[in-house]
Amino acid sequence: MKKTLRIATRKSPLAMWQTEFVKAELEKVHPDLEIILLPMSTKGDKILDVPLAKIGGKGLFTKELEDRMMEGDADIAVHSMKDVPMKLPEGFALGAILERHAPTDAFVSNNHESFESLPQGAILGTSSLRRKAQLLAVRPDLDVRDLRGNVGTRLGKLDAGEYDAIVLATSGLQRLELDERIRHELAPEVCLPAVTQGTIGIEYFEKDTETLEIIQVLNHKETEIRTTAERAMNNRLEGGCQVPIGVFAELDEDKINIRGLVGALDGSEILTASISGKTKDAEQLGISLAEKLLDQGAKAILDEVYANDEHNKG
Repeated sequence: MKKTLRIATRKSPLAMWQTEFVKAELEKVHPDLEIILLPMSTKGDKILDVPLAKIGGKGLFTKELEDRMMEGDADIAVHSMKDVPMKLPEGFALGAILERHAPTDAFVSNNHESFESLPQGAILGTSSLRRKAQLLAVRPDLDVRDLRGNVGTRLGKLDAGEYDAIVLATSGLQRLELDERIRHELAPEVCLPAVTQGTIGIEYFEKDTETLEIIQVLNHKETEIRTTAERAMNNRLEGGCQVPIGVFAELDEDKINIRGLVGALDGSEILTASISGKTKDAEQLGISLAEKLLDQGAKAILDEVYANDEHNKG
């Protein structure tokens, strides 16, 4: 009998690209598998006039897909890993972490060549507190404003003249074949990426070993190691999905190098730390990196963020 796999996904163009990509990759390995996509709009997709941090953080993008699975309609859900909360609901697990695409942030502008060349007081759009903190640390003169919506919506607001420039994930623009909109990628030294930025994950029911067998062929070991380290750091910091925390892990054969960052929302204080060790110790190294940041005073910065918004620990 032909096996059917049902995938819950958000309806946004980028989410659909990710899910179609997973579908195509699975079909290469399992040509007899019938894959059905179940697109839906989540609360995070619908409420676009309020900053994410104010309405529950990025977990809004995953919870309703999990509900669809709980109702028995879907077997797996495909997520951008940076939207996945640090703690999954009981019974759920990540069955595959796909090879990471570009982890960087992209500078997009119609009138300015680079972030550095923006004029004094320019209006910069971003939905990310992490980007806001880091970019204000370099350019405190900028007017950084919230920017929500899918990639097309954000680009439309830029094109309408509401912003002088915007910053988006490089991988999202590349996946939607909008590479020509990228003026340049921001180096990690300027803007450290979000936890697992550029990485796609597949969520499944932990007890569903048959489904795990189907999806785990897509797991990319090196990306899994980097993901483990980055999520461990964020988890130790009790960082939600929408906080001014950056982290970037890189592999060098059997070694892993990790950089971490916590920033005040206004960019007035940026704490950084780094750590290196064996890839087999990725999780512990991520935790140790968080401890280094906590020793520098990261908790006080994060407490202030949470004091401004009780939902942020999503």
